[in-house]
Amino acid sequence: MSFRSSVEEFERALQVIPGGVNSPVRAFGGVGGRPLFIRRGEGAFVETEDGGRLIDFVASYGPLINGHCHPEIVAAISDALSRGTAFGAPTVMETELAELVCARVPNVEMIRMTSSGTESVMSAIRLARAVTGRDNILKFSGCYHGHSDGLLVSAGSGALTFGVPNSPGIPKSFTDHTLVCDYNDISALQQLFMTFGDSLAAVIVEPVAGNMSCVPPSVEFHRVLRDLCTKYGALLIWDEVMTGFRVGRAGSQDLYPIAADLFTFGKVIGGGLPVGAIGGSADLMRNFAPAGKVYQAGTLSGNPVAVAAGIANLRLTETENFYPRLAALTARFADGLRREAKQAGIDLVVNSVCGMLGIFFTSAAKVERFDAVMACDTDRFTRFFYSMLEDGIYLPPSSYEAWFISSAHTEEIIDTAIAAAGRAFQKL
Repeated sequence: MSFRSSVEEFERALQVIPGGVNSPVRAFGGVGGRPLFIRRGEGAFVETEDGGRLIDFVASYGPLINGHCHPEIVAAISDALSRGTAFGAPTVMETELAELVCARVPNVEMIRMTSSGTESVMSAIRLARAVTGRDNILKFSGCYHGHSDGLLVSAGSGALTFGVPNSPGIPKSFTDHTLVCDYNDISALQQLFMTFGDSLAAVIVEPVAGNMSCVPPSVEFHRVLRDLCTKYGALLIWDEVMTGFRVGRAGSQDLYPIAADLFTFGKVIGGGLPVGAIGGSADLMRNFAPAGKVYQAGTLSGNPVAVAAGIANLRLTETENFYPRLAALTARFADGLRREAKQAGIDLVVNSVCGMLGIFFTSAAKVERFDAVMACDTDRFTRFFYSMLEDGIYLPPSSYEAWFISSAHTEEIIDTAIAAAGRAFQKL
C-alpha cells in the first residue's frame, strides 16, 4: 500500500497547521511515522487520499456508532442544512434531542447543550462548585476530561496530592484545586476522602476509562465512590462523552447501576458533528443561567445541524437488538484477539465493554490501573499497528486509545480483522 499522497498532504498541512494536525493524536506521535489523510468513509470502511480502503476501528474516536455516512443520518443532516446552518435562537430539534436523552438516562431530567465535551465538563464543574460552595475537585489518573486548564493535570509526587500542570501555559494556581487519585484504587480513594473530602465540590470520572485504552472499572470502585461523595457532600460527575449511548442504551448505567449527580455527553449525541451536553436533575440544572446564576453560554450550542445528526444517530440505536448485537461483536473481536495472541505465544491482555475495546502487550494477568497501562510494551504495539495497517485495518494510532466497533461492522468484518491480527502477532 502506498502512502505517498498522504505524505504530500501532511507536508502541505505542516506549513499552515501546527504539527500538521488539529488534534495531537492524529499526528501518529504514538506510533511514529506520518498520518493518513482520509478522503471519505462508508459503513465500517474509510478510504485514504492514497486510494487505500481500510476497515475502520477509530470511528472518529467514538461517535460513529452506526458507521460512516449512514443514509438516515446523512438525510437528517441534509434536511437540517437545507433550512439553515445556525440561528442563534431556539429550535424545536434542541428540545427533541433533550427529550430523547432525558428519557433514556436515569437521573437526567434536564440537559444543557454545548459545542464540545471540553465545554460540557468545564461547565459541569463550575455548576458543582457553585452549588456546593467548595473549590476542590478530584479526577483520576488516566482519565481525560478535555483540555481546560484545571483538568489538564498529572499527579504530583505523592499518592494524595494536588495536580500539577502537564502542559505549558497553565499557571500552577489553576490546578491547585485539582486532586488526582488512581483509577480503580479503592484504598487510595478512601484515604483521599478522609483527608480532603470536606473540601471537594465534585469528583469527575470516566465510568469506563477510554483514554488509557479501554479500562473498565470494578463495580465496587463505583459503589464506594458514590457512597463517599454522598457522605462528604461532593457531587459525582460521570463523564460520558465517550461512553454515553455507546456502551448501553442508557450509557454506562446499563453496566453499572450507580446514580451520579451530573453527566457530560458528546460524540454519539452529535452523530459525528461537534456537540456536547451537561445533564442532571432539574434542581441542579436550573442553576444555569438564565434560570439561575451560574453563567454558561455558546453561540453554536444546540446547533441545528449537529442536533439533527444526533437525533438520527440515537434513534438508530433504539431497536431492541442494537446493543446486544454490538456487545456480541465486541466480545467476538476480543475473544479472537486473545485466541490469536495465545497461538502466536504473545502475552496480551484484552479489555472490552459493549462497543469499546483495548489491547495491552503485557505479561500481567490484568490491566485495570494507570500504572499497569503505562508498563505495557508500546514498541510492540507500534509494530502491531503498522502490520495491521498494511493488512487493511485502521486502528487508533496510539496504544492509549480505545478501539470502537459500530453497527456497520459485521461478523465477517470482525473475523477479517482477527485474521489480520493473527498474522501481525506472528510477526512480533
